[in-house]
Amino acid sequence: MKDIIKKYTFKEELELEFEILDLAKLFKSKKEMMTKPHRAQFYHILIIEKGKGTHLVDFNPIKIENNTIICVPHNSVNKFDINGVYKGKAILFTKSFFCRNKYDTQFLHLSRLFSDLYSVTKLEFNPKISNLSILINAMETEYLRESDNAKFHILYNMLHIFLLQTEREMRKQGYVELKPSANLDYLVMFKNVLEKNYKTEKSVSAYASKLSISTKQLNKATTTLLDKTPKQIIDERIVLEAKRLLSHSSQSIKEIAYKLNYEEPTNFIKYFKKHTNSTPSEFKENIKK
Repeated sequence: MKDIIKKYTFKEELELEFEILDLAKLFKSKKEMMTKPHRAQFYHILIIEKGKGTHLVDFNPIKIENNTIICVPHNSVNKFDINGVYKGKAILFTKSFFCRNKYDTQFLHLSRLFSDLYSVTKLEFNPKISNLSILINAMETEYLRESDNAKFHILYNMLHIFLLQTEREMRKQGYVELKPSANLDYLVMFKNVLEKNYKTEKSVSAYASKLSISTKQLNKATTTLLDKTPKQIIDERIVLEAKRLLSHSSQSIKEIAYKLNYEEPTNFIKYFKKHTNSTPSEFKENIKK
């Protein structure tokens, strides 16, 4: 089978799975790699002090602007603008670095910054007065310090505080978060199970069964919180993966159909056209323009 979307893991030679880097220097040195669609196996926080262009995260165009922060979730298909300007800092870290216990994992999974329950996070900040700038500078100072037994713990705590402060800033700017509830618990469990099974399981009743709830309960959870039915969410996940593979890999339409568990490529073509108003071939042609 032909190559699929390029995946990049964290640098193995680093002592910690955490970096804070000059964004302009990083973009200049890795431009060829970064401007091709890729799946990074770590989290990005792009602190853009000066910038222009359009950044793409899973087909969502994000305008690059001065004094903004863009949070890119783990495993998203990410593409930097080849003609863009990126000046500022990039904070990179892995789940392994941040998640020391189940509460850390839950925090990352539900945070407004990275959760797929929301659109990609972009917020404004004032570098002259923002507490975020102070934290960024402190993290960079610690990151560049000679290693000792305290370095990991200090960076971990600084990062955690930075994420919490960023969430606070988002609330000030009017971003809405889903409030804790039984429906949210069901929705999160559904999304977790869907992520593991969307290629092979496409029925709402099967997911409800896996969650030990009724289809009615599952429908109530998704429609109440996202105004979408479970079937719509399943379809969106399948279509997203199809788009990723069609635009970012050299696999044929037939190979992609089989990868998504369609025994007959014609059924995949009909399904894709129904949900996107274009055939897979038309979609591929359009993204090249």
